[in-house]
Amino acid sequence: MDSLKKTTSPSVCEIFNSMEYGPAPESDKVAKSWLDEHDRKFGLFINNEWVHPEGRKFYETKSPGNGEFLAKTTQGTADDVETAVCAAKEAHKSWSALSGHERARHLYSIARHVQKHSRLIAVIEALDNGKSIRETRDADVPIVVRHLYYYAGWAQLMEETLPNWESIGVVGAIVPWNFPLMLLTWKVAPALAMGNTVVLKPATYTRLSALLFAEICAEAGLPAGVFNVVTGGGAMGQILAEHRLVDKVAFTGSTEIGKVLRVATAGTGKKISLELGGKSPVLVYHNADLDSAVESVVDAIWFNQGQVCSAGSKLLVQEPVYEKFIEKLKKRLASFRVGKSMDKCVDMAAIVDESQRKSIAEYVEGAKEEGADVFQVEAPPGCYYPPTLITGVSTASKVVMEEIFGPVLVALPFRTAKEAISIANNTMYGLGASVHSQQLPLALETAKMIKSGAVWINCHNMFDAAAGFGGYKQSGFGRDGGREGLFEYAKPGWQTSEILPRPDLDLKKFGSVYEGGAPSLNGGHDGPVPVDRTYKLYYGGAQKRPDGNYCRTIRSAEGKILAQVGDSNRKDVRNAVEAAIKAQPGWEKKSPFNRQQILYYIAENLEQRKKEFMNLLEEMTGVTTDEAQTEVEKSIERLFYWAGYADKYGGTVQETQLYGTVIKIHEPLGVIGVVCGDRHPLLSFVSLMAPAIARSNSVVMVPSQKYPLLALGLYQVFETSDLPGGVVNILTGNSDHLTKYLTEHQNIDGVWCFTSRDASAFVEHTSAVNVKRTWVNYGKDRDWMADSQGQGEEFLYHSVQVKNVWLTMGEIFAN
Repeated sequence: MDSLKKTTSPSVCEIFNSMEYGPAPESDKVAKSWLDEHDRKFGLFINNEWVHPEGRKFYETKSPGNGEFLAKTTQGTADDVETAVCAAKEAHKSWSALSGHERARHLYSIARHVQKHSRLIAVIEALDNGKSIRETRDADVPIVVRHLYYYAGWAQLMEETLPNWESIGVVGAIVPWNFPLMLLTWKVAPALAMGNTVVLKPATYTRLSALLFAEICAEAGLPAGVFNVVTGGGAMGQILAEHRLVDKVAFTGSTEIGKVLRVATAGTGKKISLELGGKSPVLVYHNADLDSAVESVVDAIWFNQGQVCSAGSKLLVQEPVYEKFIEKLKKRLASFRVGKSMDKCVDMAAIVDESQRKSIAEYVEGAKEEGADVFQVEAPPGCYYPPTLITGVSTASKVVMEEIFGPVLVALPFRTAKEAISIANNTMYGLGASVHSQQLPLALETAKMIKSGAVWINCHNMFDAAAGFGGYKQSGFGRDGGREGLFEYAKPGWQTSEILPRPDLDLKKFGSVYEGGAPSLNGGHDGPVPVDRTYKLYYGGAQKRPDGNYCRTIRSAEGKILAQVGDSNRKDVRNAVEAAIKAQPGWEKKSPFNRQQILYYIAENLEQRKKEFMNLLEEMTGVTTDEAQTEVEKSIERLFYWAGYADKYGGTVQETQLYGTVIKIHEPLGVIGVVCGDRHPLLSFVSLMAPAIARSNSVVMVPSQKYPLLALGLYQVFETSDLPGGVVNILTGNSDHLTKYLTEHQNIDGVWCFTSRDASAFVEHTSAVNVKRTWVNYGKDRDWMADSQGQGEEFLYHSVQVKNVWLTMGEIFAN
C-alpha cells in the first residue's frame, strides 16, 4: 500500500493548517491561438479591414508579468491617420443619418458579441496589460458590456430626450494603458450612440484588446468606417487630435498630456473632453466600521496595482483610531498575494512596464530620504512592485501631493472634519474621493464639501455606465458615462461643424497693452453744460474707481458723447475675482428658492426701469424703439426663465447596479469670468449672467466694450434686488485686455468668451495652464433673441459640474 501513496508537497494536512491558496492558472491557449491566427503581426483596422501599409515599423508587445512575446503591432504614421479619419468622415454621412433605433440595434449587437467573446477578451487584456485575470474577468469586461447596453438605450431614446441635439462628426479617441478596453468603451459607446464615428488611438503598451474589439465590432455588423483603430507611438495622439477632419477629441491620460492636447486644439473649434490624473483622498472617521474600511482601502489603492486615475492614494484617518487602523491595514497586507496575471488567486499582478515600475520606486525612495516610514510586503522578481504603505510624512511631501500611479498608499492623521476636508482639497486634482463613517449625515456633508467628480461613501472605485465619471480642477472636464456623458458627443442642432485653422496669434502680445483714455471732443453744447456722467466699476457690491484712474469715452450711434466708464486693468481683475471668491460659497449655500427670488426681483426691477433701458439702447446702438423694446422685454423674460431653473436642475438619482443609491449633484463651477460681445448688449449680458448665478456661481462680467452703459445701468437694479455683494461683478474697458487677465487668473474656474476668434483661441490656449473650463464662440455671432441659441440645456451644461455620490447599503439585506 505504501507504494501506492501519492506524495504531495505541501501535504493536504499542511494546506489545511496554513489555509494558503494554491495557484489557479487560467488557460491562455485560446488567446494565443487568436494571436497565431494573425501570425502575431497586426496591422491597422480601418473600414472593417486589416490594413498593412508598406514601410512601417513595428512595436513588440510583451506580457509584463514574464516578458513573453505576444505580437508585433504597426507603428502608424500621419498618412495612416489620414486614411482612418477620411474613412470615418465618409462613414459619418450614413451613420449619423440612421435612426436612433438602428444605432441602438448595432450597439446591442456589439454588446452581445462582446459577451460571447468575454473570456477571450479577459485573457488578452490580462496578458497585454499585466493585471490579474480576476480583475479583467470580473471588473473590466462586465463594465464594458454594461456601457454598450446602456448607450444602446440612449441611442434609442436620443430623438425623444435630446430632440435639438445632433452628432458632432468624427471623434478622435485617445486612451491610456491602465484600462485599455474599458476606457475605450467609455468613449466609443456614447460617441456611436449619438451618431458620431470614431478613430481610436490605443496606448503604446496595450494595443491588443482594442484590435480584438475592432474585429468583434466588424463581426457584429457595425458598418465599415464607423470604428477604426490606428496604432502608433505617443506622438500619434497629437497627430490625430490636430487632424483637420477630427471634430472632437476625447482623451483619458495624464494631466501633462491633457494640457498639450488642450493647447493643440485651441482656437480650432474642436470639442474636447479630458479625464486626467488624480490624487484621491480616502477619509476614515473614528466612527467608521474599521474592518470594512480596511477592505475599502484595499480596493481604493491596490486594485489594478494602483494604476488607476481615481486610486485612493492619500489615506486620512481620524486621530483616535489612526494607530489602530494602520495596524489593521498592515495585518491585511501581510496576507496579500502578488503574482502572475493568469493566476486567478492573486490580489495584485504586474506593473505595466519596467519604466513605470522604476518611476514608482523613485517616489518611494524619495519618501525614505525625507525620513518617512515605509512598510512593504514581498513581491516576485521582475516587473512587480510590492504593495506599499508610507507613514510619517508631512502634508507637503512629494508623495502626498503628486500622483504616483502605483500601489503606494500614503497615510496621514487628522483631528476634525474641517481639517480632513482641508487636507483632502489641498491638491490640484479633483477626480475621486471616499468617506468612511457609520454616521451618514457626517459622511454626506463631507462628500458635499470635497471638490471631486465622484465621492464614494463606505466604498471606493465603484463604476457604472449610468453614473458619469470625470474630474474637477486639473483632473479635467467632461464626463464618461451617464446622461451627462452624452453632451460630450453632441452639439446643439443650430450649430454648424466647422473646424478652423489655428489663428496666427501672438499669444504674448494678445491683450497686453493697457489703453488709458484721453480727453474727447464733443463739438460743443447747445444750452446748459450737461451734468457729468462717469460710471465706476462694480465689484463686491459697491462702485469702485479703476485702479489706473483712467476712463474711456462712450459715444452714441450718432457719435455724441454719452458718458465715460472706468478702464479696468490687471489689479481691477484681481480685486473683482477676490470679491467673487469671497461671495461664492455663501451664494451657493443659499437655498435655490432664495436665488430664484433674487432673479425674479432683478426682472421686476428691470421692468420698472424698462423705458430708461429702451432709451439707452436706442441712443447707444441706433436700433428702433420697437427693437429696443423687444430686447428689454426679452431680457426680462430670460431672467424669468433662469429663475425657473434655479431650483430645478440640482441633480437626480442614477440607476446603477449598486445595491444602494447614487446621487448626481449639479454643483457650480465656482467663479466664472464672462466676456460679452457687442450684439444685443443688454440681452447677451443677461443671457450669460443669469444661468451662471442661477446655478450658484459668482461671476466677473465684462460687458460689451462698445455699449457698456446698459450693463452698468444694472448697478441699482442689483442693489434693490437683494443680490449679495460680489455675486455679480462688472469690469469695463478693453475686452481683450480683461480677457487676458481673467483667463490667466489661477482662481478663475471657468471663462466664457463671446467676442473675437483671436480672443477665443487665447482663452482655450491659456486655460491649459490649470485646465479651467471654457466656452467660446470662435468669433461667430449668436442670435441671442432666438431661444434655441440664447437659453437651454447648453447653458446649464456650462454652468455646472457633475458630482456623483455613491451610498452603499446592506444593514438589513445583503445584495
